[in-house]
Amino acid sequence: MILKVLLIKILQPLDIIHKYYKPGTKLYDIYISHVTDVTNKALLVAQKHPELAIDVKFLEEAGMLHDIGIFKTRAPHIACEGNFPYICHGFLGRELLTQEGLPRHGMVCERHTGTGLSLETILQKKLPIPHRDMRPRSLEEKIICFTDKFYRSRFYNFTAFHLNRLRCGLDGEGIAAENQGRKKEKHGKKQMSCMHNYCDF
Repeated sequence: MILKVLLIKILQPLDIIHKYYKPGTKLYDIYISHVTDVTNKALLVAQKHPELAIDVKFLEEAGMLHDIGIFKTRAPHIACEGNFPYICHGFLGRELLTQEGLPRHGMVCERHTGTGLSLETILQKKLPIPHRDMRPRSLEEKIICFTDKFYRSRFYNFTAFHLNRLRCGLDGEGIAAENQGRKKEKHGKKQMSCMHNYCDF
């Protein structure tokens, strides 16, 4: 009985993933590698902070599904051949998972982009996404949003050094940013304030 329950827990996200991503393809391999890394790191956060009473089962499922909408976007470097701009993958994932009967998981998709997108930011930057607040609210949403940034930045360990590098990278103050002439506070003061709070995990 215990084995059966564990198998169901693991296979539910994969059943959905396999509906939209074909095993053996470049896109599938990229997707599975990324979401597995993010999910494992999110679970590590939950393990290290039992006082937060995180919904671990939901965290694992949502971690595996948070990027489910990327196949609908145009991003050749990661084998995505859809028609939408990549920034749309969050709300597209929400729509898809809502149709699958997983609206709560869908909110994780929509709210993990960057450090979360406020309505103000969406309007100011004229982003091609629905006009609504897309910032993470629940602890589970914040953890996945946070751990997702580690793997986009290729930082794999929770250390003070890596947290600082992550902050600098998002601020646009790192060495790479200087070499490329990026502006400081790349994501804006409000968004960076959110990321600094997430780093407290």
